[in-house]
Amino acid sequence: MTPLLCRPRRDRTPWLPRAGLVQPVAAVLTDRIDDLAVAEAAARIALARRVPVLLIAVMPPGIHRQGDDPFSAPLRAVLARVMPKIGPSATGYIPEAFHLPAGRASRLAAAKELLALATRHRAPDVVTARRGPHGLDAHALIEAAALRGGPFVHAVAPAAWGPLQSPSAPAGDVPSGPWKGNVPR
Repeated sequence: MTPLLCRPRRDRTPWLPRAGLVQPVAAVLTDRIDDLAVAEAAARIALARRVPVLLIAVMPPGIHRQGDDPFSAPLRAVLARVMPKIGPSATGYIPEAFHLPAGRASRLAAAKELLALATRHRAPDVVTARRGPHGLDAHALIEAAALRGGPFVHAVAPAAWGPLQSPSAPAGDVPSGPWKGNVPR
């Protein structure tokens, strides 16, 4: 009888998931300026794991439910802003719409529903901005995930603001005008 040899795997490349068991990285897009940083962070995590990005576009309750399909105009408008950030990574994406609950719900109601949506797609990680609409900021999602045993929530800080530079002006020049003394160096 020949003994079975068990050799550990030497290379550090991640295993490709089995077909049908793909676990995408979810990115919560709330139609704010922070969406670019959220999409970029989710694309980096997804590229490292070789999985697609689940793009969850949060729709206000005033938009009717006909916008649920992946090709509706409100959903395309939210996704169009972040596609240049995740397009070059070539990980693939899954569009999904999430409608905020109407009325005055509890602070964690929207967070629990959003995490349930991510769980239905088998997303082990959710990337969101630190600030967001009522109940969908990173703190509410972390609290809801801790209460219900949901996915791991990554909080992304907003992008740092910098003054706009003219393409023709060198980086060291100070612009002229009434704002001359307010430009950081």
